[in-house]
Amino acid sequence: MRGWRSGWGAIALITVGAGALRVIDLGAVRVDPFYDAAVRSMGLSWHNFFFGAFEPGGRLAIDKPPIDLWLQVASVKLLGFGSTALKLPEALAGTLSVPLVAGAVRRPFGAGAGVAAAGAMAVMPIEVITARSDTMDAVMMALLAGALLAGVRGCEGGGKAWLLGGAVALGLAFNVKLLESLVALPGLGLLVLLGLPRGAGGSRRLRRPGLLALAGAVYVAVALSWLSATLLFPAHERPFAIGSTNGSAWNAAFVFNGTDRLTGKTVEGSGPAFEAGRRYPEATQTQRDAIPITPPSATRMLVRVGPLPAQRLGWQVLAAILLGGPALLLAIRGAPPSERDEEDKKEEEGRRQRPDRARVRRALAVCLAVWMVCGIVLFSAMARLHPRYVEAFTPAVAAVFGIGVAWVGSFSSRGRLLTAAVALGALTVYADHLVYGRIAIWWLTAACALGTVALGVLALAAARAGWRGRGLLAGSAVAGLLIATLAIPLRASIEAVESRLSDAGQVGALHPGVVEQLSAYLRTHQRGARYEVAADSATKIASLIVRDARPVLVLTTYQARTLTDALELARLAGRGEVRYAFLDGTCDRHTPPTSADCSPPAQWVRAHARDVSRAAHLPRAGMLWELPGASVGTG
Repeated sequence: MRGWRSGWGAIALITVGAGALRVIDLGAVRVDPFYDAAVRSMGLSWHNFFFGAFEPGGRLAIDKPPIDLWLQVASVKLLGFGSTALKLPEALAGTLSVPLVAGAVRRPFGAGAGVAAAGAMAVMPIEVITARSDTMDAVMMALLAGALLAGVRGCEGGGKAWLLGGAVALGLAFNVKLLESLVALPGLGLLVLLGLPRGAGGSRRLRRPGLLALAGAVYVAVALSWLSATLLFPAHERPFAIGSTNGSAWNAAFVFNGTDRLTGKTVEGSGPAFEAGRRYPEATQTQRDAIPITPPSATRMLVRVGPLPAQRLGWQVLAAILLGGPALLLAIRGAPPSERDEEDKKEEEGRRQRPDRARVRRALAVCLAVWMVCGIVLFSAMARLHPRYVEAFTPAVAAVFGIGVAWVGSFSSRGRLLTAAVALGALTVYADHLVYGRIAIWWLTAACALGTVALGVLALAAARAGWRGRGLLAGSAVAGLLIATLAIPLRASIEAVESRLSDAGQVGALHPGVVEQLSAYLRTHQRGARYEVAADSATKIASLIVRDARPVLVLTTYQARTLTDALELARLAGRGEVRYAFLDGTCDRHTPPTSADCSPPAQWVRAHARDVSRAAHLPRAGMLWELPGASVGTG
């Protein structure tokens, strides 16, 4: 019974449910050929493994550190290369985040807050979708949740090991998703700055300032470890980083994945932009998902349509603000917690030096408030936003929601009851707009909202009159509060699982039939060539790399920057190292100059090679070209 009183029993059950949402029918979710090609290539040699090589030849690397892909390589080595093995590390990371967030919240704010935070994290639709995709954001998010828990534990006892462990986790998160992880950095920094006791450090020489400096140094060292390690190799051994302007992994990290993302600079494969005033079809969820993400605005996360509708995140952000906002403000002011479970009381009575829980609670409240603000502001204003990016602040959303539910759910004052009534009223009205008509889920939300307020009134009256059973009334009110606020995201998560939704990109993915015909023709016509094919673009040939795991000569990177010029292509063709070129698009006066289809090497192929697309049974002409021998000049 001790585990149930402390909340860990409920958190364990919620974690099991979260795991089910993330792994059921996981193999049926579509995969991302771009990163899967890298996983395929990285498993062929230690050189490719370390650098995150995109193609088996190791001349080209992905645009990020390959830390997350290392987990995927290990998974496919153990389970075989397939859809489930590729996505399993992300699914497990998303599941692990549930007890990590719950543990961080539970220690300063009590068992009720931990259980509610676990529930919010478990059913958050955007997290469920991301964790079921073979991208890397769920792993980054789990590391941020781990850093949050380690920070709380370090502040409670001033322990150096916990604090440095949190710095390591935060540094690894940077290695997984680079600047996206920095959304959590200001809040986590304030947690440690405000939460550490002034005498922390464990020795006279390493006091609080020294411990903070050491944690900062560890974070920077871990965050830049892989990027720095690449410089230990000669330049000719380092693959060209996709997206960079000079081949450097540093450039890809801080320019292509940094400033270019914030400013909205387009790259190859970017989808259509949202058109204001256009009437998009939205009769079905599939049609609503196909609508481009809305432009930057203060209400971007509260829209009804697109790949990031309010059902998948904005609803819980709004609930966290309405319910948790007052609780965070009171915690920052130093108000006592809403409840203290029996296990915490016994633990504290047995400690000789009880940590200052109010200090840690205040520091965590500031941390979560800043983390929430950073996430809301950035993702509301960011020009190029993929839904999976918001994983950078989903732990904060779940934590604030849990704290708010626990605080309001105690109903120990009229103020809390009023907060619950206003919040649930606003959410219920918004639900009518959000769920596309008054279907069953809306009636459930409305009924639970009204029931919660009614039970809260009875619990408050019972507490003041000293009646028995007030605990049961209050518990029922909290249950109603959770159902009212989590019913819509739970429904959206179940729909995402049933629809096999993925947030992975499909940039340049080839039709399976095209890949089949292309692979069959190239296998029988290679004549010992080193490269299976020359491709005008890396993103357009990923599906073939996944299938055949053979070296590919890539001609351009993003923005049609030339990697292999026409002279080198002719020289390699003359030596028999590459015999065919694949051009997936056409070049005419309407094609933008930044398209790989109009790059100089692609133009040279059309001018000097022979079109064999019909012989390869491809769907149209101009796709596969037989390259000339050494006697042909570069023109």
